[in-house]
Amino acid sequence: MKAEHILPDQQNTVELAGITVRKGSVGAFLANARLLASDGATPAQRAEALADLQSLVPALAALGLFEHFALRDPALAQVVEAELGKLPKACV
Repeated sequence: MKAEHILPDQQNTVELAGITVRKGSVGAFLANARLLASDGATPAQRAEALADLQSLVPALAALGLFEHFALRDPALAQVVEAELGKLPKACV
């Protein structure tokens, strides 16, 4: 399967399990995770990255990402687990 089979070029979102998943969600999650792990990030940058990352968890759960991949960073895994705990069981 190719990426365009999931989300064609002309389409920016897909609805999965009642959650709208935007194109770029996985990339944004990874960019925020990278920033959180960075020694050079300011407290304000970390706070913004954390909030953005938390807001992406439902979409990534709808994609099934956390069913197939384990997060290596224990602090990041804890954040994701906390957000997953807030979701209805049908979404996880």
